[in-house]
Amino acid sequence: MGILDIEVWGKDSKKHEERLGTCKVDISALPLKQANCLELPLDSCLGALLMLVTLTPCAGVSISDLCVCPLADPSERKQITQRYCLWNSLKDMKDVGILQVKVLKAADLLAADFSGKSDPFCLLELGNDRLQTHTVYKNLNPEWNKVFTFPIKDIHDVLEVTVFDEDGDKPPDFLGKVAIPLLSIRDGQPNCYVLKNKDLEQAFKGVIYLEMDLIYNPVKASIRTFTPREKRFVEDSRKLSKKILSRDVDRVKRITMAIWNTMQFLKSCFQWESTLRSTIAFAYHKEEPPYMKCTLFSGDIGSSL
Repeated sequence: MGILDIEVWGKDSKKHEERLGTCKVDISALPLKQANCLELPLDSCLGALLMLVTLTPCAGVSISDLCVCPLADPSERKQITQRYCLWNSLKDMKDVGILQVKVLKAADLLAADFSGKSDPFCLLELGNDRLQTHTVYKNLNPEWNKVFTFPIKDIHDVLEVTVFDEDGDKPPDFLGKVAIPLLSIRDGQPNCYVLKNKDLEQAFKGVIYLEMDLIYNPVKASIRTFTPREKRFVEDSRKLSKKILSRDVDRVKRITMAIWNTMQFLKSCFQWESTLRSTIAFAYHKEEPPYMKCTLFSGDIGSSL
């Protein structure tokens, strides 16, 4: 609860960035759980920033180093365990539990840069909560050694851990991903996970080392099972794939050519461009059952099909 610093930047066609102005918001002066519409004048330039700010308390979300790991402190772990014991099953039904994730390191990552290296960072997503590590530059075996703490709202949620390559102003390059259901977590055990592709169907290149702790109230988790899942507000925009686009264009081209060839064949049959082909076509239709027969008239000449 302090001062929120905001910067407004502009970018021209040459990718040159320039800071247009700044403003500040005193978070402590805003009421909780209420939408606050703010119009903030920008310093050092004309104009204002229109913002809609809502402060919602969210227990448990944090990022720290290994040396200040929350659950490593016995007294703090005891307090958290008591908060989610059976005696407190009817208190704050939305606060199901807490998840602590230690992102230790990754190894043998894909080289995304021309130099044969990558600038990897790690993104963790649980429901609508997204936390991110720092970037380790020019390294295929990065060590992050960070601790992330998430509040648990649904015990059936899945923790998604994605490794990206930082690429400056461009969207980051994908380096691998793992998805871990909360119910499959074994407390306090370091695990090595093989990175997979975006669809989690095939193994990608590299592994990631994680250590997780999960503390939750089983009564709250069971009751939460019968309520609708939280709507996902953040969706990843899929980039246009040249390979998929080329495949779809070829497919449309083949279908178009097939339709065109069929129409030309039918046209040639009716116009008697090939006597043999037209005779065979009309003879085939003449063998159809009587209820399929019809008569076409062209001038004074009748043709029975």
